[in-house]
Amino acid sequence: MDFSWTSEQQAYRARIRALLERELPQDWFENHARGLGSREQIEYSKIFCPKLAAAGLLVPHWPKQYGGEDSTPWDQFILSEEMWTYLEPRGPQYMNTNWIGPALIKFGTPAQKAEHLPRIASGNVIWCQGFSEPQAGTDLAALRTHAERQGDVYVINGNKIWTSYAYMADWCFLLARTSSSRKSISIFLVPMNSPGVQVTPFPGLTAPGHLNEVFLTDVKVPVDSRVGEEGGAWPIITYALSYERVGAPRYHWCRCMLDIAIDQMQREGTFDVAAQTEAGKIAAKLEVAKVMTYAVVNERVRGVEGTDSTTPNVQRVIAADAVNDVMSFLMDYVPDCLTGGNRYNGSSFREQIPGPIAGGAYELQLDLIARRGLELPRGS
Repeated sequence: MDFSWTSEQQAYRARIRALLERELPQDWFENHARGLGSREQIEYSKIFCPKLAAAGLLVPHWPKQYGGEDSTPWDQFILSEEMWTYLEPRGPQYMNTNWIGPALIKFGTPAQKAEHLPRIASGNVIWCQGFSEPQAGTDLAALRTHAERQGDVYVINGNKIWTSYAYMADWCFLLARTSSSRKSISIFLVPMNSPGVQVTPFPGLTAPGHLNEVFLTDVKVPVDSRVGEEGGAWPIITYALSYERVGAPRYHWCRCMLDIAIDQMQREGTFDVAAQTEAGKIAAKLEVAKVMTYAVVNERVRGVEGTDSTTPNVQRVIAADAVNDVMSFLMDYVPDCLTGGNRYNGSSFREQIPGPIAGGAYELQLDLIARRGLELPRGS
């Protein structure tokens, strides 16, 4: 893998930076960047993402027929890195563009593509994912939300938890059981304003807006809202999650935060040998996380799907370790970073707390590496 950027890629990165500097409001960090799930950031995403779309920078990695630029996956990750430098002004729409859209491109019906892809590509719609449940987090096969077919509709009952952005979402990419078989799970595209959908936000350590519970009571959706065959969700889930696990370059935010912390400590005269040693270890780990992310991108460029490789799982483990190390470093050496005046504030810090869980728990990644990568037997 060539670690150098081409002149075209360097120009592309500069183009993104110029747009960010030009379009973001002067008070972006103070009054808008309150966390991906915050009302301020979600509302601003509907202003900012159409500007990205107009500049051809919202879904450049999509095929042109769906509003993209037919660019390589490298452009997607260069874009993500630059967005995270500014605390992700796309808000939750990074999820639409990174994996919901690609999942629909690959598995959606022509009608589903025609309805949803133009909305996502224009930057005017908010999605949430209805995966986890109170008794089914990492083990999605244990979910209890049930969709019963009644003629031309499915009637859905159940509830979801940890549903980021749900309280302001327009649509939900929802998993529901469609028979008693453990793995008979289907995917539905559910309007969040459907009768019977109730969202209850609740507080927690993460930034406001991330923690929501969704209750579904006799929610009716048409049969043609199902993605793929009935009971055939697993290939779609695996495909989508392989994109989600490396879609957010947390290593990039962490390196920005580490650099700011080091600069503060140097100015205050507290960057002693112990701090330097720890910071060096973390910087090395962040570099490995970045290189592993680039290895995933390189596989996609070569046509290797995430479902055919354990590289995304290895990347998730390394990145999760690095994120945890950075947060521990901040708390040990510069705890005032959570309330100080720098732009990587407490909300940004709390955004990283679910990092080792979101997109598949740390332990699940290790299990997948053991079974799929090392071909070890399943534990008793």
